[in-house]
Amino acid sequence: MSQDDSRDLIPAARPVSSPVVETTALNASRRLRAALETTTAGRRAASLQPAVERLGREYRAATSPLQPVLASRVDVTAYAVVRMPATFAATWSALRQVQLSLGSVQLASVVDVGAGTGAASWAAVDVFRPSGVTLLEQQEVAIELGRALAAQSGSPPLVGASWRSWHLTPSSEELPRADMVVSSYLLGELDEPGRRTLVQHAARAAPVVVLLDSGTPGGFARVAAARAQLVELGMSIVAPCTHEEPCPLTGTGDWCHFAARLERSALHRRLKGADLAYEDEKFSFVAAAREVELDRGESRILRHPWIRKGMVSLELCNSAGVVEHRVVSRRQPDALRVARDARWGDTWPVRPVSEEDPRAAP
Repeated sequence: MSQDDSRDLIPAARPVSSPVVETTALNASRRLRAALETTTAGRRAASLQPAVERLGREYRAATSPLQPVLASRVDVTAYAVVRMPATFAATWSALRQVQLSLGSVQLASVVDVGAGTGAASWAAVDVFRPSGVTLLEQQEVAIELGRALAAQSGSPPLVGASWRSWHLTPSSEELPRADMVVSSYLLGELDEPGRRTLVQHAARAAPVVVLLDSGTPGGFARVAAARAQLVELGMSIVAPCTHEEPCPLTGTGDWCHFAARLERSALHRRLKGADLAYEDEKFSFVAAAREVELDRGESRILRHPWIRKGMVSLELCNSAGVVEHRVVSRRQPDALRVARDARWGDTWPVRPVSEEDPRAAP
């Protein structure tokens, strides 16, 4: 059994979270699904299948692709059906942890770099309620579909978002200034110099930077390198780490990643040859900020809690940058009650979320 297999042996515990927050996330996901179904109506699965298979190979590849991932209208449609819901779910999950660590900090403007069809912006709008959104994408066919989807969102920031054609090169113009730069799954499409350029541009453009990649060893390695660069640039880590020390998992054969569950549409299931009505998207991420007061907790839960009779075992990355195993037993009744409901990816001690949190309102 690999070191990662234990994450899949025990179902995720019920989150210690506001039902309002969980419901708004599901509602946003379903609004995206409805927009996708309307926009792709009439598309036959057979016409998209080759593109889905190619996108899957490139997503799992250990090296950056030689050509743009979204090179044609068929590619973009296939991506939107199969990958956009997963990207939304992963980004929403990461941004929710960022929001908890930022506390009362308000993010009024967002720049989405390598936006594709806009999944990360849909997530950012749902979590932070910004008034302005700018999406940067090099493929015009992706921009076209992204605009069509945003027009059906019912969200003024998405409907009125600014879409710009933008391609990352060593001589690229600076990113627009914003309160937050988010980039989901772009790191894996760039070579190492390109990734460093992206991080540098993002850190100059915004006081908060959020970067996601696949929850694979390669994705984690790219995120870990970006994390180290952000720290070198003087930024503090917002999430998932509760410290700026070197990542304790680097070089161990294990990797830091998390999971977000999403619903599959009927077309999504057909294209993937799947029976289940849901899938779990695994992802790695880092968020960093400068000149912001943080409430990032003491530790991060790295695996599904192992629940046994009278005790819960937790694997934690603590504020000293050390991975530790902690057992919560009946001798700590209050902590044990919380630990039974803790989930992979939470901070520890788990921070309860009030249903009266104004940012959790639908």
